[in-house]
Amino acid sequence: MSQHLLLLLLITHSLLLINPISATPIIQKFKEAPQFYNSADCPSIDDDSDSDDATKPIFCSRRAVHVAMTLDAAYIRGSVAAVLSVLQHSSCPENIVFHFVASASADASSLRATISSSFPYLDFKVYVFNVSSVSRLISTSIRSALDCPLNYARSYLADLLPPCVRRVVYLDSDLILVDDIAKLAATDLGRDSVLAAPEYCNANFTSYFTSTFWSNPTLSLTFTDRKACYFNTGVMVIDLSRWREGAYTSRIEEWMAMQKRMRIYELGSLPPFLLVFGGLIKPVNHRWNQHGLGGDNFRGLCRDLHPGPVSLLHWSGKGKPWARLDAGRPCPLDALWAPYDLLQTPFALDS
Repeated sequence: MSQHLLLLLLITHSLLLINPISATPIIQKFKEAPQFYNSADCPSIDDDSDSDDATKPIFCSRRAVHVAMTLDAAYIRGSVAAVLSVLQHSSCPENIVFHFVASASADASSLRATISSSFPYLDFKVYVFNVSSVSRLISTSIRSALDCPLNYARSYLADLLPPCVRRVVYLDSDLILVDDIAKLAATDLGRDSVLAAPEYCNANFTSYFTSTFWSNPTLSLTFTDRKACYFNTGVMVIDLSRWREGAYTSRIEEWMAMQKRMRIYELGSLPPFLLVFGGLIKPVNHRWNQHGLGGDNFRGLCRDLHPGPVSLLHWSGKGKPWARLDAGRPCPLDALWAPYDLLQTPFALDS
């Protein structure tokens, strides 16, 4: 055995002793973000609450901006960057509440500690999502990452968040805002819309469903009298009160159950939303979801921004900016994400 091979085996053995493959992944360490005071006349919402219990008033305030995100070890770096971007560009960051949803199998205490250490002033809660209810309904899709049960948590926000939370802005973990989220949260949903999102009517809507769906006379009638357009579920304003009243979680689950019986779509948690809400949402300006920056679901190639102004950049698709930066192969637009990265590298020197 050569000396080089022996040395390699010894190093590998040592690393396995320190961090065995079966061990829980090491939670990344992040720097503490500054606290932002962006306006001198932010309204006080200490007494504005629908809650009768001892909960801090802001968690039930109708004047607060409620933001919902999922939280897990794999995407924690993106989540921290997203939170920082929201706070930095908000007119009143002290009036923002974060509602994080974590899988029951995750180390929720470590995730909570990570958020607390980076944002010690942040008003937030972590809700545990028991994925067993949705796992039985998930079908395999074109990319395994899309099959994670936590991807479906957005369908259960109305059940997970307290009833006093009536409206929420849902955000994916692979995005940053460069505008005031209060503008998005204030979207007028009209008299009966349940959710609002940027809508893309130039996309080939039929491609999101299989030939089995379109060839079935009963199923293909789903979109009759509906001008159904594609929308990305990574950025949505949701009226949770209307969602609860309309039992929309059950409607989404019914389509997922149909998918288990006959394959009517290929793309994870998006198609059920399109089936229930396509053509019925309140359109939002495209500036609020410059999506697709992670490329397609297969190769994650670099992409440019869509024409027009930008309020939110979204790395949906396979390529994530932190992974490409770490690999030394970033796309040009990944440089826009980098300033929000709070990862504490082992060799970083304090400035």
